[in-house]
Amino acid sequence: MSIRIGIMGYGNLGRGVECAVKQNPDMEVVAVFTRRDPKALSILTEGAEVCHVDEAEAWKDKIDVMILCGGSATDLPKQTPKYAKLFNVVDSFDTHAKIPEHFANVDKAAKESGKLGIISVGWDPGMFSLNRMYANAILPEGRDYTFWGKGVSQGHSDAIRRIEGVKNAKQYTIPVESALEAVRGGENPELTTRQKHLRECFVVLEEGADPARIENEIKTMPNYFADYDTTVHFISEEELLREHSGIPHGGFVIRSGKTGWNQENNNVIEYSLKLDSNPEFTACVIAAYARAAYKLSLEGQSGCRTVLDIAPAYLSAKSNDELRRELL
Repeated sequence: MSIRIGIMGYGNLGRGVECAVKQNPDMEVVAVFTRRDPKALSILTEGAEVCHVDEAEAWKDKIDVMILCGGSATDLPKQTPKYAKLFNVVDSFDTHAKIPEHFANVDKAAKESGKLGIISVGWDPGMFSLNRMYANAILPEGRDYTFWGKGVSQGHSDAIRRIEGVKNAKQYTIPVESALEAVRGGENPELTTRQKHLRECFVVLEEGADPARIENEIKTMPNYFADYDTTVHFISEEELLREHSGIPHGGFVIRSGKTGWNQENNNVIEYSLKLDSNPEFTACVIAAYARAAYKLSLEGQSGCRTVLDIAPAYLSAKSNDELRRELL
């Protein structure tokens, strides 16, 4: 029997989940839930229903795992605990500082309902978190480095678009190559925020807008650009759509550590991603953890989990015998 998947929200991530499920023969999308008019929404999966979010409770016994594709700022803090009372759930909550609070809320709701919730699934938090944990355990004497990019930061792009006089914008986060090479060389440098990443902005102005003012507002924006070396390019709407319509991303997790009785030897662990589509890759990670949520629920487990809590074999459609024979 296929794992019956529900998708809550049909933006970039929701569409990515639909594509990811297609690549997993042990899963099927049975329903997509939207806040929009369901009749106006066209999905790719034949036979799956499109429903309003208010109808979700009626699907309580028809969905094995509900994948929540809302935003971390306002959607998921409410949605994940709410739907964990009805379904096994997986989300991609990515506000790192608030993960403990979110975990506690989801854990309480899921334990009360006997359901299983997995939060903060993606590549950071997610795959990068796993690699930081493995590397820390293996090289206890060392230092972690995480570099993001080159890739589109959707949050920073949105921040630029909120500036008066900006019609559209895309912002790229770019690792500083000299810092990256120093870390790869085992130098264990102490790096400031500015020394690790650059920010490059491509901005379309409203007619009559002052480019000097807007460039200054971008470069001095606290929490977004003020701590970075930032370059601003003003371009046409046509060029933005032609050259910057994708959502690529990626990055590197590196731990540089010492081994030996006198710590005389350098060792570097590196994990990297290069993604043409940030939401589609995130969706693929989520699909694997939806399988884990289903397996754990069959074992009678409940409450909240993160990627750090789940053994790798739970992610795979292969049996443990196959995994030992083919991958170990």
